[in-house]
Amino acid sequence: MRAALQLARRGCGATSPNPMVGAILVKSGKIIGHGWHRRAGLPHAEIEAIHDAQRRGKNPKGATLYVTLEPCCTHGKTPPCTDAIIAAGIEKIVVGTVDPNPKHAGKGIEILRRAGIIVEWWGETLSSPNQKSKFKLAEDCRRLNEAFNHWIVRRAPFVTVKAAMTLDGKIATVSGESKWITGEKARSAGMKLRQGSDAILVGVNTILADDSKLTIRSSKHTTAKRRIVLDSMARTPLNAKVVSDEFANSTIIVISNCAPKGRAAKLAKKVKVVVAPGEKIHLPWLLKKLGAENVTSILVEGGGETNAAFLRSRLAHRVAFFYAPKILGGRDSRKAVGSEGIKKLSEAIQLTEVEWQKVGEDLLLTALVAPARKK
Repeated sequence: MRAALQLARRGCGATSPNPMVGAILVKSGKIIGHGWHRRAGLPHAEIEAIHDAQRRGKNPKGATLYVTLEPCCTHGKTPPCTDAIIAAGIEKIVVGTVDPNPKHAGKGIEILRRAGIIVEWWGETLSSPNQKSKFKLAEDCRRLNEAFNHWIVRRAPFVTVKAAMTLDGKIATVSGESKWITGEKARSAGMKLRQGSDAILVGVNTILADDSKLTIRSSKHTTAKRRIVLDSMARTPLNAKVVSDEFANSTIIVISNCAPKGRAAKLAKKVKVVVAPGEKIHLPWLLKKLGAENVTSILVEGGGETNAAFLRSRLAHRVAFFYAPKILGGRDSRKAVGSEGIKKLSEAIQLTEVEWQKVGEDLLLTALVAPARKK
């Protein structure tokens, strides 16, 4: 299952709006085939593993299939994996986690069992204390697709707020200088977060201050996901990089009804412009709209007011905060989380499942955002 998880992660950033899945075929104690879901519309991991075994001259009949996610049982862009598994004569399947879609959850397992295949689903068998390693792997399988799991149930994107800051929570100096607060390894980790997201979102002040490209850069090439700018009054400059570079067709400027018509029309000639109803951009409306367009995950990269808007409204589900061993201080230096702030400690935004990781000289905090307490 660990090997299947490693394979599944190869699809990071490429499978949406499908989940990442990995599969390993084992027979007589040896791996005879492996596969992962490479891209939406291409064969699923189970099919890739079966084909890989056949290419190697191995017969999958009587083999055991380890798969990170319950095999699908419905027709989509590809036929049901359950049909192919039955046809291949696979004897046993070990499933890391069940399909999160309530319409399909458990149905694939049920179909396979009715066909006489032994199905071991760890969610059913992890009651004893000596199963801790399997429990951890089952959790890893579930968390692998936390964005997809959220989207498939709620039809709205999973939102991660990412920021790189000093130890005192500042993302820029009083003059607006912000490059580079964190080190090279932290910036590389930030690029991986962009790669794994369907869209990158910022407020217009970030564009005005930094003229950010919001691209995914590597030593070999540069690419771009959807780039979303919240700009209620259409202030984005026509020569801004997100509007004028080679990836302009991936940019979405979200404006309000109150935006100057002339500015909006000029932007619409260069990028996609979405007009939100009302005087302000209502974030729940925007998330529902993006979810309907198969955007399963969003990486919010600020600035401070945009970060605060998502966090205070509990529309953010996870944070990824990079901390550099630096202190800026100052009342007017820019904060990672802005707005007026919370007046009562009891109303503070609580984080759960907190994890710390050293990234070069910097620290990375990842955590889930807990729901607001009921009054």
